Amino acid sequence: MNTVPPAKMEHRPIMQEATKRSIVRWIHIVCSIPIIGYIYSPFEVLPDYAPATRLVFFPVMLLSGLWMWKGHVLRRLVSKGSARQVVQADT
Repeated sequence: MNTVPPAKMEHRPIMQEATKRSIVRWIHIVCSIPIIGYIYSPFEVLPDYAPATRLVFFPVMLLSGLWMWKGHVLRRLVSKGSARQVVQADT
């Protein structure tokens, strides 16, 4: 039986890049809605959903925004690091 080592297999993405961008964009939009409500809601109702807004929605919105803005840099750094590991493993 002829098997191909994992390092030699062709990498095929599961999703297209446009689909990934659309998903991250919608996550960013959906997480910004509670933040807008937090900003414009009456002061009396703020304690009801302040922890969820501060601990969940804001960090997710922040990270998704940073990913849309500078994700290409992070992907390039990760791909260079994995390429170095493959080269080191081959030697």
